[in-house]
Amino acid sequence: MEEGVLVEWKKREGDQVQAGEVLAEIETDKAVMELEAFASGILRKILVENGETVLSGTLLAVIAEADEDIAPALADRVTAAPSTGGGAKPIVAASATPPPVSPARAEASRPLASPRAKALATERGIDLSTIAGTGPGGRIVEEDVLNAQSPAMPAMPAGTDQPLTLMRKAIARATVQSKAPVPHFYLMKEIDMEAAEQFRNQFKQGRQPHPSITDLLIKASALALSRHPEMNVSYVGEAIRRYARIDIGVAVGMEDGLITPVIRDCGVKTLEAISAESRGLIERAKEKRLHPHEYTGATFSISNLGMFGVDNFIAVLIPPQAASLAVGAIREVPVVTAGSVRAGRRMHVTLSCDHRAIDGLMGAEFLKEFQRLLEHPQELVVPVGTS
Repeated sequence: MEEGVLVEWKKREGDQVQAGEVLAEIETDKAVMELEAFASGILRKILVENGETVLSGTLLAVIAEADEDIAPALADRVTAAPSTGGGAKPIVAASATPPPVSPARAEASRPLASPRAKALATERGIDLSTIAGTGPGGRIVEEDVLNAQSPAMPAMPAGTDQPLTLMRKAIARATVQSKAPVPHFYLMKEIDMEAAEQFRNQFKQGRQPHPSITDLLIKASALALSRHPEMNVSYVGEAIRRYARIDIGVAVGMEDGLITPVIRDCGVKTLEAISAESRGLIERAKEKRLHPHEYTGATFSISNLGMFGVDNFIAVLIPPQAASLAVGAIREVPVVTAGSVRAGRRMHVTLSCDHRAIDGLMGAEFLKEFQRLLEHPQELVVPVGTS
Protein backbone atom coordinates (compact mmCIF):
# COMPACT_ATOMS: atom_id res chain seq x y z
CA MET A 1 0.00 0.00 0.00
CA GLU A 2 1.51 3.34 -1.07
CA GLU A 3 -1.37 5.61 -0.13
CA GLY A 4 -4.89 5.57 1.21
CA VAL A 5 -8.00 7.66 1.80
CA LEU A 6 -9.15 8.55 5.28
CA VAL A 7 -12.82 7.78 4.72
CA GLU A 8 -14.24 8.77 8.10
CA TRP A 9 -13.11 9.49 11.64
CA LYS A 10 -15.07 7.52 14.24
CA LYS A 11 -13.74 9.73 17.08
CA ARG A 12 -13.44 13.48 17.52
CA GLU A 13 -10.70 15.62 18.99
CA GLY A 14 -10.94 15.51 22.78
CA ASP A 15 -12.52 12.04 22.92
CA GLN A 16 -11.13 9.46 25.32
CA VAL A 17 -10.02 6.33 23.42
CA GLN A 18 -8.88 2.88 24.48
CA ALA A 19 -6.17 0.77 22.87
CA GLY A 20 -7.73 -1.39 20.14
CA GLU A 21 -10.76 0.88 19.73
CA VAL A 22 -11.66 1.84 16.16
CA LEU A 23 -10.58 5.40 15.40
CA ALA A 24 -11.25 5.70 11.65
CA GLU A 25 -11.87 3.91 8.37
CA ILE A 26 -9.08 3.84 5.79
CA GLU A 27 -9.68 2.98 2.13
CA THR A 28 -6.90 1.00 0.42
CA ASP A 29 -6.80 -0.09 -3.22
CA LYS A 30 -8.60 -3.32 -2.27
CA ALA A 31 -10.88 -2.64 0.70
CA VAL A 32 -11.96 -0.28 3.46
CA MET A 33 -10.08 -1.17 6.66
CA GLU A 34 -10.57 -0.15 10.28
CA LEU A 35 -7.78 1.83 11.97
CA GLU A 36 -7.44 0.89 15.63
CA ALA A 37 -5.87 2.98 18.40
CA PHE A 38 -2.32 1.92 19.24
CA ALA A 39 -2.69 3.04 22.86
CA SER A 40 -5.17 4.54 25.33
CA GLY A 41 -5.48 8.28 25.97
CA ILE A 42 -7.18 11.36 24.56
CA LEU A 43 -7.39 12.02 20.83
CA ARG A 44 -5.64 15.39 21.15
CA LYS A 45 -5.09 16.32 17.51
CA ILE A 46 -6.53 15.25 14.13
CA LEU A 47 -4.32 16.24 11.19
CA VAL A 48 -6.07 14.61 8.21
CA GLU A 49 -9.72 15.31 7.41
CA ASN A 50 -12.38 12.96 6.02
CA GLY A 51 -11.91 12.27 2.30
CA GLU A 52 -8.23 13.21 2.14
CA THR A 53 -5.73 11.01 0.29
CA VAL A 54 -2.40 10.62 2.09
CA LEU A 55 0.84 8.72 1.54
CA SER A 56 1.78 5.80 3.73
CA GLY A 57 3.66 7.02 6.78
CA THR A 58 1.75 10.33 6.99
CA LEU A 59 0.86 11.47 10.51
CA LEU A 60 -2.91 11.28 10.93
CA ALA A 61 -3.47 12.16 14.60
CA VAL A 62 -1.92 12.20 18.07
CA ILE A 63 -3.14 10.45 21.23
CA ALA A 64 -1.85 11.78 24.56
CA GLU A 65 -2.85 12.58 28.11
CA ALA A 66 -4.48 15.94 28.78
CA ASP A 67 -1.33 17.53 30.25
CA GLU A 68 1.23 16.05 27.85
CA ASP A 69 3.22 18.16 25.38
CA ILE A 70 2.40 16.96 21.88
CA ALA A 71 4.72 19.39 20.09
CA PRO A 72 7.51 16.78 19.59
CA ALA A 73 5.01 14.40 17.96
CA LEU A 74 3.69 17.12 15.65
CA ALA A 75 7.24 18.06 14.61
CA ASP A 76 7.52 14.89 12.52
CA ARG A 77 4.61 15.14 10.10
CA VAL A 78 5.75 12.48 7.61
CA THR A 79 7.05 9.28 9.23
CA ALA A 80 6.04 8.86 12.84
CA ALA A 81 6.25 5.44 14.52
CA PRO A 82 3.65 4.13 16.97
CA SER A 83 4.82 4.46 20.54
CA THR A 84 4.43 1.79 23.19
CA GLY A 85 5.95 3.82 26.00
CA GLY A 86 4.96 7.10 27.66
CA GLY A 87 4.35 10.41 25.94
CA ALA A 88 2.26 11.36 22.93
CA LYS A 89 1.27 8.50 20.60
CA PRO A 90 1.36 9.44 16.91
CA ILE A 91 -1.17 7.70 14.64
CA VAL A 92 0.29 7.08 11.19
CA ALA A 93 -0.91 5.59 7.92
CA ALA A 94 0.63 2.12 8.19
CA SER A 95 3.37 1.03 5.81
CA ALA A 96 6.28 -1.38 6.01
CA THR A 97 8.57 1.22 4.36
CA PRO A 98 7.11 4.78 4.73
CA PRO A 99 8.45 6.92 1.90
CA PRO A 100 10.38 9.97 3.17
CA VAL A 101 8.48 12.33 0.87
CA SER A 102 6.53 15.43 1.76
CA PRO A 103 2.81 14.76 1.18
CA ALA A 104 2.31 18.26 -0.20
CA ARG A 105 5.12 17.90 -2.71
CA ALA A 106 4.01 14.41 -3.77
CA GLU A 107 0.37 15.39 -4.24
CA ALA A 108 1.31 18.50 -6.22
CA SER A 109 3.15 16.37 -8.78
CA ARG A 110 0.21 14.13 -9.69
CA PRO A 111 -3.57 14.29 -9.94
CA LEU A 112 -5.44 13.89 -6.66
CA ALA A 113 -7.32 10.58 -6.96
CA SER A 114 -8.59 7.74 -4.80
CA PRO A 115 -6.71 4.40 -4.89
CA ARG A 116 -9.67 2.73 -6.58
CA ALA A 117 -9.80 5.45 -9.22
CA LYS A 118 -6.07 5.05 -9.91
CA ALA A 119 -6.32 1.27 -10.18
CA LEU A 120 -9.28 1.51 -12.57
CA ALA A 121 -7.54 4.16 -14.68
CA THR A 122 -4.45 1.97 -15.00
CA GLU A 123 -6.61 -1.02 -15.99
CA ARG A 124 -8.39 0.99 -18.70
CA GLY A 125 -5.35 2.91 -19.91
CA ILE A 126 -6.83 6.30 -18.96
CA ASP A 127 -4.63 9.32 -18.16
CA LEU A 128 -5.85 10.74 -14.84
CA SER A 129 -4.66 14.24 -15.82
CA THR A 130 -7.45 14.30 -18.45
CA ILE A 131 -10.20 13.73 -15.87
CA ALA A 132 -11.91 16.38 -13.76
CA GLY A 133 -12.50 15.12 -10.24
CA THR A 134 -15.88 15.47 -8.53
CA GLY A 135 -14.76 14.29 -5.09
CA PRO A 136 -13.81 16.47 -2.08
CA GLY A 137 -11.27 19.11 -3.08
CA GLY A 138 -11.47 18.02 -6.72
CA ARG A 139 -10.29 14.48 -5.95
CA ILE A 140 -10.86 11.99 -8.78
CA VAL A 141 -13.11 9.17 -7.59
CA GLU A 142 -13.97 5.81 -9.14
CA GLU A 143 -17.16 7.14 -10.73
CA ASP A 144 -15.18 9.84 -12.57
CA VAL A 145 -13.02 7.17 -14.22
CA LEU A 146 -16.05 5.06 -15.10
CA ASN A 147 -17.63 8.08 -16.79
CA ALA A 148 -14.45 8.98 -18.69
CA GLN A 149 -14.20 8.14 -22.37
CA SER A 150 -11.12 6.23 -23.50
CA PRO A 151 -10.25 5.21 -27.09
CA ALA A 152 -8.67 2.01 -25.70
CA MET A 153 -11.98 0.91 -24.20
CA PRO A 154 -14.80 1.32 -26.75
CA ALA A 155 -18.34 1.12 -25.48
CA MET A 156 -19.75 -2.40 -25.39
CA PRO A 157 -22.43 -3.13 -27.98
CA ALA A 158 -26.00 -3.57 -26.86
CA GLY A 159 -26.94 -7.12 -25.95
CA THR A 160 -29.49 -9.25 -24.18
CA ASP A 161 -28.75 -11.07 -20.93
CA GLN A 162 -29.73 -14.72 -21.05
CA PRO A 163 -30.40 -16.15 -17.57
CA LEU A 164 -28.23 -19.12 -16.63
CA THR A 165 -29.88 -22.50 -16.90
CA LEU A 166 -29.61 -24.84 -13.93
CA MET A 167 -27.04 -26.90 -15.85
CA ARG A 168 -24.92 -23.86 -16.66
CA LYS A 169 -25.07 -22.76 -13.02
CA ALA A 170 -23.90 -26.21 -11.93
CA ILE A 171 -21.03 -26.11 -14.45
CA ALA A 172 -20.01 -22.65 -13.23
CA ARG A 173 -19.95 -23.82 -9.62
CA ALA A 174 -18.07 -27.04 -10.36
CA THR A 175 -15.37 -25.46 -12.54
CA VAL A 176 -14.71 -22.59 -10.10
CA GLN A 177 -14.47 -25.06 -7.22
CA SER A 178 -11.99 -27.08 -9.28
CA LYS A 179 -9.76 -24.61 -11.12
CA ALA A 180 -9.19 -22.21 -8.24
CA PRO A 181 -8.14 -24.57 -5.40
CA VAL A 182 -6.89 -27.63 -7.33
CA PRO A 183 -3.24 -27.49 -8.54
CA HIS A 184 -3.57 -28.81 -12.10
CA PHE A 185 -0.72 -30.08 -14.24
CA TYR A 186 -0.91 -31.45 -17.78
CA LEU A 187 0.79 -34.19 -19.80
CA MET A 188 0.42 -34.41 -23.59
CA LYS A 189 1.07 -37.26 -25.99
CA GLU A 190 0.62 -38.06 -29.68
CA ILE A 191 -0.74 -41.54 -30.43
CA ASP A 192 -0.56 -43.56 -33.64
CA MET A 193 -4.20 -44.50 -34.40
CA GLU A 194 -3.74 -46.48 -37.65
CA ALA A 195 -4.05 -49.86 -35.95
CA ALA A 196 -7.06 -48.72 -33.90
CA GLU A 197 -8.91 -47.56 -37.03
CA GLN A 198 -8.14 -50.82 -38.83
CA PHE A 199 -9.36 -52.69 -35.74
CA ARG A 200 -12.72 -50.88 -35.93
CA ASN A 201 -12.99 -51.58 -39.66
CA GLN A 202 -12.77 -55.31 -38.98
CA PHE A 203 -16.03 -55.07 -37.00
CA LYS A 204 -17.66 -53.13 -39.83
CA GLN A 205 -16.61 -55.63 -42.49
CA GLY A 206 -18.04 -58.45 -40.38
CA ARG A 207 -21.28 -56.45 -40.15
CA GLN A 208 -21.06 -56.54 -36.40
CA PRO A 209 -21.96 -53.67 -34.04
CA HIS A 210 -18.66 -51.77 -34.05
CA PRO A 211 -17.21 -49.85 -31.11
CA SER A 212 -16.77 -46.10 -31.42
CA ILE A 213 -13.42 -44.41 -30.92
CA THR A 214 -14.72 -43.28 -27.54
CA ASP A 215 -15.44 -46.91 -26.63
CA LEU A 216 -11.83 -47.80 -27.43
CA LEU A 217 -10.69 -44.88 -25.28
CA ILE A 218 -12.82 -46.07 -22.37
CA LYS A 219 -11.53 -49.65 -22.59
CA ALA A 220 -7.89 -48.55 -22.99
CA SER A 221 -8.26 -46.17 -20.02
CA ALA A 222 -9.82 -48.91 -17.89
CA LEU A 223 -6.98 -51.35 -18.62
CA ALA A 224 -4.32 -48.68 -18.05
CA LEU A 225 -5.96 -47.65 -14.74
CA SER A 226 -6.13 -51.28 -13.59
CA ARG A 227 -2.38 -51.56 -14.22
CA HIS A 228 -1.68 -48.15 -12.63
CA PRO A 229 -4.19 -47.96 -9.74
CA GLU A 230 -2.37 -44.95 -8.28
CA MET A 231 -4.19 -42.92 -10.98
CA ASN A 232 -7.69 -44.06 -9.95
CA VAL A 233 -7.73 -41.88 -6.83
CA SER A 234 -9.06 -38.75 -5.14
CA TYR A 235 -7.45 -36.23 -2.81
CA VAL A 236 -9.59 -36.12 0.36
CA GLY A 237 -7.72 -33.71 2.62
CA GLU A 238 -5.56 -35.79 4.95
CA ALA A 239 -5.49 -38.85 2.69
CA ILE A 240 -5.50 -40.10 -0.90
CA ARG A 241 -8.45 -42.37 -1.53
CA ARG A 242 -7.66 -45.25 -3.92
CA TYR A 243 -10.80 -46.69 -5.50
CA ALA A 244 -11.32 -50.43 -5.84
CA ARG A 245 -13.61 -49.92 -8.86
CA ILE A 246 -12.96 -48.04 -12.11
CA ASP A 247 -15.94 -45.82 -12.99
CA ILE A 248 -15.30 -43.75 -16.11
CA GLY A 249 -17.35 -40.69 -17.03
CA VAL A 250 -17.72 -39.61 -20.66
CA ALA A 251 -18.48 -35.95 -21.34
CA VAL A 252 -21.52 -35.47 -23.59
CA GLY A 253 -22.29 -32.05 -25.07
CA MET A 254 -25.77 -30.62 -24.57
CA GLU A 255 -27.49 -27.55 -25.94
CA ASP A 256 -26.95 -25.67 -22.68
CA GLY A 257 -23.82 -27.35 -21.33
CA LEU A 258 -22.56 -30.87 -20.83
CA ILE A 259 -23.23 -33.94 -18.73
CA THR A 260 -20.99 -36.88 -17.91
CA PRO A 261 -22.71 -40.28 -17.88
CA VAL A 262 -20.66 -42.90 -16.03
CA ILE A 263 -19.83 -46.42 -17.19
CA ARG A 264 -19.44 -48.37 -13.94
CA ASP A 265 -16.82 -50.98 -13.15
CA CYS A 266 -15.08 -50.67 -16.52
CA GLY A 267 -12.17 -52.73 -15.31
CA VAL A 268 -14.18 -55.98 -15.44
CA LYS A 269 -16.26 -55.30 -18.56
CA THR A 270 -15.53 -56.39 -22.12
CA LEU A 271 -15.21 -53.90 -24.96
CA GLU A 272 -18.55 -55.15 -26.31
CA ALA A 273 -20.29 -54.53 -22.96
CA ILE A 274 -18.72 -51.08 -22.62
CA SER A 275 -19.80 -50.20 -26.16
CA ALA A 276 -23.42 -51.23 -25.58
CA GLU A 277 -23.66 -49.49 -22.21
CA SER A 278 -22.05 -46.26 -23.34
CA ARG A 279 -24.29 -46.10 -26.42
CA GLY A 280 -27.42 -46.33 -24.27
CA LEU A 281 -26.18 -43.84 -21.68
CA ILE A 282 -25.14 -41.26 -24.28
CA GLU A 283 -28.49 -41.49 -26.10
CA ARG A 284 -30.42 -40.99 -22.87
CA ALA A 285 -28.06 -38.21 -21.82
CA LYS A 286 -28.88 -36.26 -24.99
CA GLU A 287 -32.58 -36.75 -24.23
CA LYS A 288 -32.03 -35.62 -20.61
CA ARG A 289 -33.38 -38.89 -19.28
CA LEU A 290 -30.49 -39.91 -17.04
CA HIS A 291 -30.96 -40.48 -13.32
CA PRO A 292 -28.53 -38.71 -10.93
CA HIS A 293 -26.68 -41.93 -10.06
CA GLU A 294 -25.93 -42.39 -13.77
CA TYR A 295 -23.94 -39.16 -14.14
CA THR A 296 -22.22 -38.77 -10.74
CA GLY A 297 -19.36 -40.49 -8.95
CA ALA A 298 -16.87 -41.03 -11.79
CA THR A 299 -13.32 -41.85 -10.66
CA PHE A 300 -11.84 -40.84 -14.05
CA SER A 301 -13.27 -38.99 -17.03
CA ILE A 302 -12.79 -38.69 -20.79
CA SER A 303 -13.74 -35.73 -22.98
CA ASN A 304 -13.50 -36.38 -26.73
CA LEU A 305 -13.88 -33.40 -29.08
CA GLY A 306 -12.27 -35.14 -32.04
CA MET A 307 -15.58 -35.49 -33.90
CA PHE A 308 -15.74 -31.67 -33.97
CA GLY A 309 -12.31 -31.33 -35.56
CA VAL A 310 -10.60 -30.03 -32.42
CA ASP A 311 -6.91 -30.98 -32.60
CA ASN A 312 -6.15 -30.71 -28.88
CA PHE A 313 -7.43 -29.06 -25.71
CA ILE A 314 -7.14 -29.21 -21.93
CA ALA A 315 -9.86 -30.50 -19.60
CA VAL A 316 -10.69 -28.99 -16.21
CA LEU A 317 -10.77 -31.53 -13.40
CA ILE A 318 -14.13 -32.01 -11.72
CA PRO A 319 -13.61 -33.11 -8.09
CA PRO A 320 -13.32 -35.66 -6.69
CA GLN A 321 -11.58 -36.96 -9.84
CA ALA A 322 -7.80 -36.56 -9.78
CA ALA A 323 -7.30 -37.24 -13.51
CA SER A 324 -9.14 -36.50 -16.74
CA LEU A 325 -8.29 -37.18 -20.38
CA ALA A 326 -8.94 -34.69 -23.20
CA VAL A 327 -8.91 -36.23 -26.70
CA GLY A 328 -8.52 -34.43 -30.03
CA ALA A 329 -9.21 -35.39 -33.62
CA ILE A 330 -7.45 -38.17 -35.53
CA ARG A 331 -5.50 -36.35 -38.25
CA GLU A 332 -3.52 -37.35 -41.30
CA VAL A 333 0.00 -36.04 -40.82
CA PRO A 334 3.47 -36.60 -42.30
CA VAL A 335 5.37 -39.21 -40.29
CA VAL A 336 9.11 -39.90 -40.52
CA THR A 337 10.00 -43.61 -40.28
CA ALA A 338 13.53 -44.94 -40.88
CA GLY A 339 14.47 -41.76 -42.71
CA SER A 340 11.48 -41.72 -45.07
CA VAL A 341 8.30 -39.66 -44.91
CA ARG A 342 4.85 -41.18 -45.23
CA ALA A 343 1.27 -40.30 -44.31
CA GLY A 344 0.16 -41.40 -40.84
CA ARG A 345 -2.90 -41.15 -38.61
CA ARG A 346 -2.22 -39.40 -35.31
CA MET A 347 -4.28 -38.22 -32.32
CA HIS A 348 -3.30 -35.83 -29.51
CA VAL A 349 -4.40 -36.48 -25.93
CA THR A 350 -3.88 -34.33 -22.83
CA LEU A 351 -4.02 -35.74 -19.31
CA SER A 352 -5.06 -33.28 -16.59
CA CYS A 353 -3.91 -34.27 -13.09
CA ASP A 354 -4.43 -33.07 -9.51
CA HIS A 355 -0.87 -32.60 -8.25
CA ARG A 356 -1.98 -33.15 -4.66
CA ALA A 357 -2.69 -36.80 -5.45
CA ILE A 358 -0.71 -37.56 -8.62
CA ASP A 359 2.88 -36.85 -9.65
CA GLY A 360 4.25 -36.42 -13.15
CA LEU A 361 5.89 -39.86 -13.25
CA MET A 362 2.59 -41.55 -12.37
CA GLY A 363 0.78 -39.70 -15.12
CA ALA A 364 3.55 -40.42 -17.65
CA GLU A 365 3.48 -44.16 -16.92
CA PHE A 366 -0.30 -44.24 -17.27
CA LEU A 367 -0.15 -42.41 -20.62
CA LYS A 368 2.58 -44.72 -21.87
CA GLU A 369 0.39 -47.77 -21.19
CA PHE A 370 -2.69 -46.04 -22.62
CA GLN A 371 -0.76 -45.29 -25.82
CA ARG A 372 0.56 -48.85 -26.07
CA LEU A 373 -2.95 -50.31 -25.78
CA LEU A 374 -4.38 -48.11 -28.53
CA GLU A 375 -1.45 -48.89 -30.79
CA HIS A 376 -2.01 -52.63 -30.12
CA PRO A 377 -5.83 -52.69 -30.03
CA GLN A 378 -6.12 -56.48 -30.18
CA GLU A 379 -5.38 -56.38 -26.45
CA LEU A 380 -8.66 -54.54 -25.91
CA VAL A 381 -10.61 -57.69 -26.68
CA VAL A 382 -8.58 -60.11 -24.56
CA PRO A 383 -11.04 -61.84 -22.16
CA VAL A 384 -11.29 -60.05 -18.82
CA GLY A 385 -9.00 -61.57 -16.23
CA THR A 386 -6.49 -62.97 -18.75
CA SER A 387 -4.62 -59.81 -19.70
